[in-house]
Amino acid sequence: MTSRCCAFVLLACAVISGGSCAPSTGHPKAQQLLYSDSFHLARSTRTRVQQLILKYNEQLLGNKQFEDRSGQLKDLPLLSTDFNSWLKLTDWERLGAAFTDMQVYKKILERKRSELEREEKEKRGTQALHAALIQSMKNTELDLRDLIGQVRHQMSLIRSTKATIPPMGTLSPPKNLPKTIWERRVEGYLLLRDLNLYLTKLARDFLLLTSINQ
Repeated sequence: MTSRCCAFVLLACAVISGGSCAPSTGHPKAQQLLYSDSFHLARSTRTRVQQLILKYNEQLLGNKQFEDRSGQLKDLPLLSTDFNSWLKLTDWERLGAAFTDMQVYKKILERKRSELEREEKEKRGTQALHAALIQSMKNTELDLRDLIGQVRHQMSLIRSTKATIPPMGTLSPPKNLPKTIWERRVEGYLLLRDLNLYLTKLARDFLLLTSINQ
């Protein structure tokens, strides 16, 4: 069993056995159903992203199995989680973090898709060459939009008089633009790679939150 799987099992056991999870507020039954829906939506979005990665690698990087484990995008949220700290958070805090993180991924995906569209127009005068890939990126953006909306609705159910839902954030332009088409394309791969990992983590979180709210 991998360290990732072990960590997940330990966390799940802590939650189900009545660990130190901060209690949620609002309507537990309604929240449970919403968390279950969010779990399925996060998982289906991850499946779409995994399919998108294969298309992206094959069409833009020349190898469906292209892999870069060391590259990082500075603007992306951290993927690592301190499980003890996570257990102490309220549902509001967990949802707020997901709400913010998903907006970052969505906005950077929109940026990379726009770059590809501009590249198509400059080189071919049309978007026909990678039209299907661009549409797949748009579909993923719509999935993220739906997931963000779902989380926002969940937050509205547990909102207190002192807590307000954070506004939709804005992402500042990158300071150091890649100089070559290849660098921009690798950035797109790194984004999709980390989005896949993030959605895996998010689906796990929603599954555990479903258990907490039973």
